[in-house]
Amino acid sequence: MSHGHSHDHSGGALAHRPRLAIAFGITAAILVAEVIGAVVTGSLALLVDAAHMLTDAAGLLMALTAATLMGRPATDRRTWGFRRAEVLSATAQSTLLLAVGLYAMIDGIRRLFAPPEVAANGLLIFGIIGLLGNVIAIVVLSSGRGANLNMRAAFLEVVNDALGSLAVIVGAIVIATTGWMRADALAAMFISVLILPRAYRLLRETTAILLESTPHGLDLEQVRTHLLSHELVLSVHDLHASQIATGLPVLTAHVVVRDEAFHDGRASSVLDSLQACVAGHFDVSIEHSTFQIEAESHSDHEQHFHP
Repeated sequence: MSHGHSHDHSGGALAHRPRLAIAFGITAAILVAEVIGAVVTGSLALLVDAAHMLTDAAGLLMALTAATLMGRPATDRRTWGFRRAEVLSATAQSTLLLAVGLYAMIDGIRRLFAPPEVAANGLLIFGIIGLLGNVIAIVVLSSGRGANLNMRAAFLEVVNDALGSLAVIVGAIVIATTGWMRADALAAMFISVLILPRAYRLLRETTAILLESTPHGLDLEQVRTHLLSHELVLSVHDLHASQIATGLPVLTAHVVVRDEAFHDGRASSVLDSLQACVAGHFDVSIEHSTFQIEAESHSDHEQHFHP
């Protein structure tokens, strides 16, 4: 037995497409400028920031595509629609960011021992161009950054870009005023320090969703205990919880109730009580739950009994 629900699971994805499109256009323009700047100045920091911009431009394009897919309705073939597109997009973005961050750190260490000549004035100009573009992108994306993992990843990328551009500017000023070329390598390593922890956390979160781990903040043992507190519930088994996408946790369970509940018509009220319980009692609200209500005698027919 289960009760049907009709919820909008798109997460308002379509509403964020204009923001993502603007941020993508800005990032792509900065990418072109920084590639030219890296060639002209010979700066590792600018080259790494350009590589960062490349992954971000690709990431924003994936985010834009995911936002479009997430707005598509569910079908008999894809019962959740394309809601997982945001998770796949964020996973790909975080993986790319990790690769760029590792490259920046390794090559930055190498350049500390053999620093090449860097054109400080050109580095400063391109750093300022990058920073201004990033600030505009941050303003565009800021209002939607908490909507879902897709928007969070996109916002995270442009914030890191802005900090990276700031590091490029600082490195350029140090080189221009002191002639210390290692400042460029340190700026590149600073950018990698910004990238790696955040990319790792995002990758860990998206991987947990793809592995269908229990949603963060939900204790299944507490859920089981609370379900068992119902006077007609005898046992709970095959209890599973996972997360389809941002704001869409789901829970399923087999619940054994007293036989008398099927004779006096109270089985339906048990179902209502259990669904209300998981929807409002815990820190993670689960509005999409499915319970199989079983009589005591049904346990004789269960082939595989799971906790």
